[in-house]
Amino acid sequence: MSRAVIYTIGHSNHAMTDFLRLLEACAVELLVDVRSAPYSKFSPHFSKDNLNFVLKSHGIGYRFAGEFLGGRPETPDLYRNGVVPRGNADYLSLVDYQAVAKTSRYRVGIDRLMTLAATRRVAIKCSEADPDRCHRHHLIAQTLIASDVEVLHILRDGSIAPAQPLVQQTSLLG
Repeated sequence: MSRAVIYTIGHSNHAMTDFLRLLEACAVELLVDVRSAPYSKFSPHFSKDNLNFVLKSHGIGYRFAGEFLGGRPETPDLYRNGVVPRGNADYLSLVDYQAVAKTSRYRVGIDRLMTLAATRRVAIKCSEADPDRCHRHHLIAQTLIASDVEVLHILRDGSIAPAQPLVQQTSLLG
């Protein structure tokens, strides 16, 4: 049995044609949106409904999973300081990703993601271009790596970078 593979990508400020080209180059069949809020005022073409429509017209499926796999939880006890920030905050330093990874909601999201990836080529998507600055690497990829899934980051220039375990986090499987 072959090892499961899941791609990640950030939309950043890509033109939609460039974003689609990146997905198509990796033969992505399903894009799973892991943004907590699936909207973008800076890149409105990446808002949930618009993105779903464009992807569908290019033969790529779309699923929203931010309520399970988003990087901005609404529960204060999932933040290191016990406070849910508002606005532009440094979520990577504020969210306790090990605590998030232990929640039943997150585990359901991971299980659903793994089920989807068992039957088609899947990419998870957030807004941040650099995976090192995004929860898709600091949370989701770490859980997947610990579950023996190969995680490949699609970078802005079209190159692929294998996700590596973070040394400061022991295990997000809890």
